[in-house]
Formats: sequence, C-alpha cells, structure tokens
Amino acid sequence: MLRSFITACLLGALAVPATSQTLDRIKAEGEIRLGYRQDAEPMSYVDEAGLPAGYTVTLCGELARALGRALELDEIEIKFVPVDTSNRFAKIVNGEIDLLCGAASITMSRREFVDFSIPVFVDGTAVMLPTGAQASFSALNGQKVGVRAGTTTQEALTNTLSDTGTDAEVVTFDSHSDGMAAMENGDLAAYFADQSILLYLNKGNQDFMVMDRLLTIEKQGLALPRGDTEFRFMVDGALSGMYGAGIMGRIFRETLPGVEPGEAMLWLYRLGPILP
Repeated sequence: MLRSFITACLLGALAVPATSQTLDRIKAEGEIRLGYRQDAEPMSYVDEAGLPAGYTVTLCGELARALGRALELDEIEIKFVPVDTSNRFAKIVNGEIDLLCGAASITMSRREFVDFSIPVFVDGTAVMLPTGAQASFSALNGQKVGVRAGTTTQEALTNTLSDTGTDAEVVTFDSHSDGMAAMENGDLAAYFADQSILLYLNKGNQDFMVMDRLLTIEKQGLALPRGDTEFRFMVDGALSGMYGAGIMGRIFRETLPGVEPGEAMLWLYRLGPILP
C-alpha cells in the first residue's frame, strides 16, 4: 500500500516525454551519487561505525531506492560522497554529486546555482543558554556568543544582534561539536544553531536549555542540478509519495529519537503530499 502510493506519484513523473541528463546517467550506470555532510548532526553526519547517518541521509536512501524502482533498475548503487560547507553546492554544479543530502536551507541566493526539491524539513534558528540564564538579548551585552561559520544561522544571528542593539561578540566555529565544547567550558554565554541541532546536541543535559522561540523559520530541501527539470520532477514525485505514505514521519522518529516535531514540521507532513 505504501509502495503503491509512491509508485503512483513516480508514474506521473515518468509520463513526461522529456529527457534528463541526470536520470539518463543514473539509469546507464545504475548509480546515484549523494552528497552528505559529515558534521551536521542530526541531519547528516558520520556515525560511530564510520557510516553516513542522519535524517536527510536516511531520507535520501529511501528516495534513491524509489528512483531505482521507477527507472526499472534491478538494483541501484548508492554512493555517498562527503561534502562540507565550502564545496557542497559546487559539487552539484560540477556534476560530482546528483543530490545534496545535508542540512541545506532553501534560499534565493543558492538558487542562482542549484535547484531544490520540495521541502523535506522545517527548522529555525534558536539559542542554547546555561540553565537559569536570563532569556533575553539584553543579557548578552558584553558577552561572547557562538555560531557555526558559513551558515544561514550566522547571518540570522548577525541581523538579530543588530536589530536588537545587542553588543555581543560573535565567535564562529568550524563544527557544532566545537561550539558545544565551548559552551561546556564556559567560554560562551549562548550558542545559536537550528533548533533540531541544539536539541540533538543537548540530549537532555540539565546544564543547558534550548529556547522554544525561533528567530527564523527555514525550509530545508535537497539541492540538485539547476535546470534539470525532469530529475527534479521525479525527485519531488518520490518525496510526495513518501509524505503520503508516512515515511517522512517514521524517518524523523528513527533519526531524532526523543525530539518532538514542531508545529511547522507537523504542518509540513500535511502539506507535503502532492496529488499524483
């Protein structure tokens, strides 16, 4: 029943009489190349066994198998290619990967170079504070606050500090684990990141609290080659089927244990399916 729903969505995509450079290569080689972040827990990372893991990695695995069935491949080889914040979109542009399965917010500036699938996650910038700390920007005046470098969160934090007139020193980190270590060492008064990432990093640590208030609402999607309409259409069809079959909710529960989906994510489950 679940598979038939996804198949119906994909059959609609296959009905389009057009060619796709990406789909043609996947079918000819029997391989799909998925870019993944190694340090963006819980969305995309390397687990203790050294294997790709996380919400978007698991999602892309399900998606790849659905595409393989739609392309009538006996078996599709899934090749995971590590990327980082400096080269993740470039690897899409130069053809090294077919899909970016990391935590990527959909922005107009990024869409100058790549396309995005329908949203697969909704998140937003939040803040982690020491338990009992005053939850206001005025309390951060003269303090050091941390954020991951090269992210939309850094932009949101800079804008918010400016808008609120907060005189805080922004310290950037190459990874969220480095930022968390700085919080644990008492070097920061606050750390900013996507709320899901903060909840995952905290994991019930009573020394810190993650605030419910979001500074931004950001839709995240899978980046893919710009202008390859048929490939994007097929990806969107498969994702729509996964929403309708309840697979997206299952993946959330499996990869973010103990984290409850927020209001925006619950609405995405309702809005995600598209009629075949």
